[in-house]
Amino acid sequence: MVAVAAAVVICLAGAPGVALASPTGPGDEQIGAAEAARDAAVQRLTELSTRLAEAQAQVDAANAAATISLDAFQGEQAEYQTAQVTAQSAAAAERAADAALTVARAELAAFARASYIQGTTAPGLQAMLDMKDPAQIIERATLLAAAGGHRADVLLDLARVQRLAVAAEEAAHAAVTRANILRQQAADALTAAEGMQAAAHQRTAALESDRTVMQDQLQQALDALSELEGAPAAGQDYTRQQAAAQAAVQVADGSVVEGDLPPVGAGSTAAAATALDAALSAVGLRYAWGGGSLTGPSLGFGIDAGVTGFDCSGLTRYAYAQAGISIPRNSTAQYQASPRVSRADLRLGDLVFWAVDVTDPATIHHVALYLGNGRIVEAPQSGATVHVTSMYWSGYIGAVRPSA
Repeated sequence: MVAVAAAVVICLAGAPGVALASPTGPGDEQIGAAEAARDAAVQRLTELSTRLAEAQAQVDAANAAATISLDAFQGEQAEYQTAQVTAQSAAAAERAADAALTVARAELAAFARASYIQGTTAPGLQAMLDMKDPAQIIERATLLAAAGGHRADVLLDLARVQRLAVAAEEAAHAAVTRANILRQQAADALTAAEGMQAAAHQRTAALESDRTVMQDQLQQALDALSELEGAPAAGQDYTRQQAAAQAAVQVADGSVVEGDLPPVGAGSTAAAATALDAALSAVGLRYAWGGGSLTGPSLGFGIDAGVTGFDCSGLTRYAYAQAGISIPRNSTAQYQASPRVSRADLRLGDLVFWAVDVTDPATIHHVALYLGNGRIVEAPQSGATVHVTSMYWSGYIGAVRPSA
C-alpha cells in the first residue's frame, strides 16, 4: 500500500553508493545519468507517496462512512418493516371495529322499529343512528334510560363499539404515517450510502492506478541502473525490500500482529460451531454491499447491484440463522444485541467489530466471526470475496457472543 512505497523510499535513500563501473563498462557519465534518473524517480515516488497517503486516508474515511450509512439504512429498514406489521394489525382492528359497529347499528335500528310498532319509541332514539361521537351516544342513552327505561344497554354497546372503531382508525393512521416516514428515512440513508460507496470506489481505482504508475517508474529506473552496473540483482533487491517493508508496515499499523493474539478460549458451543461452519461454507462467494439474507446470499446495492453475495453483517446474520439464533441485520445492532466479550476471553464463533471511533459504537462499520488462533472469517469489501484472514486490532472496538 502507500506505506510500502514510503518504506521503499526510505530504503533507497539510505542505501550505500553504487559500485564503481569496471574499466570496460559504461562510463561515469552514463552511470551518472542513470543515477540521476533513479534519484528523479525516487523524488517522484516521495511526492506521489505523500499524495497517495492523503488519498488513501480519504478512501478509508469514505469506505467507513458508506458502511455506517448502509448500517443505518438496514436498521431503518427493519424499523419500517416492524411499522408495516403494526399498520396491518391496526387496519385489521379497524375493519373488525367497523363490522361490529355495523352490527350494533343494525341492532339499534331493529330496537327502534320494534319500539315504534309498540308505540314506545322515545324522542330522539332514531337520531342516535346517525351519531358519530361516542360521548353523545352515551349521553343520549343515559337520558333515554332515565326517562323511560328503554334498552340503554343496546345504546351503550353501540357507543362502546363506536369508540373502539375511532381508536382503531387513529391507530391505523398513526402506524401508516410512521411506516411511511421510516421508509423515506431508509431510502434517504440508502441514497447517501450509495453515493459515499461509489465515491470511495472511484478513489480506490484512481489510487491503484497512480500506485501502479509510480512503482513502474521506479522499477524502470532501477532496471536501467542495474543494466549499466552489470548488477541484475538490483531489481531483486528492490522486490525483497518491498516485501520486507510491507511486513514491517503491517506490524506497525496493526494489520498483522505477532505474539499479541488472545488465547483461543475454552472452545465454542454447538450453536457457535454451526454458525462458523455456515460462514466458512460461504468462503469464495463475492462481497455484495447490502447482500445476504437468512437463507443465503442475495443481491447487493449501489455499485454491487447485480452482484449476489454477502456484506459483513449479512454473513454473520446468515451464519447464526443456520444455528437457530436470530440477530439483527446491521452490525451496530448486532453489537448491541448480545453479551459483550473481553478481548482476553474471545472464543470460536464470537462476533468481532471495528469502528471509526473505538469509543463510539455508533461508528461501527465492520463485523466478522472469530475462528480462534488469531483468525477470522469475514466479508471484507466490494471487489473481494468472503475469506479467512488474520485478526487485526487497528479500529477494533469489541466482541459479543450470540451463542451465550
